[in-house]
Amino acid sequence: MRAIWTALALSLALPMAGCGKTASEAEQANTIPLTIEMAGKTHRFNVEVARTREEQEQGLMLRMGLPADGGMLFPFPTPRLASFWMKNTLIPLDMIFVRADGTIDRIAENTIPESLEPVVSGGEVSAVLELAGGTAAKLGIDESARVTWKDKK
Repeated sequence: MRAIWTALALSLALPMAGCGKTASEAEQANTIPLTIEMAGKTHRFNVEVARTREEQEQGLMLRMGLPADGGMLFPFPTPRLASFWMKNTLIPLDMIFVRADGTIDRIAENTIPESLEPVVSGGEVSAVLELAGGTAAKLGIDESARVTWKDKK
């Protein structure tokens, strides 16, 4: 089993070796500031952006954790119904489904790691924000909040 994990770790690390950045540096280079405002409070995050189909398919799979102010944003070119699953995702996540105007359609809290059960938006959304499981409850974030970000690209 240890050999499998070692091989997996090497396969994930080797592609990064050629570009001169560690995985952590590459993730940080692909982060943008994001805020969630609610009831006069502003919560700030630095989130990775999964822009391409490949990045969105990979998502947060095989991660062992997320920083308290971190996460991943999945923006869509046009609003649509969104459906995610937790296959190969090892940590619980809060999935925040965001409409085009920044309002929240739905929050799926503490999604179950490695579950194949779809987690679906309630309506059309322009992005999905994934945060560490329990973040929404800890910060008191609900569907009355507004999410904003400015993408670098």
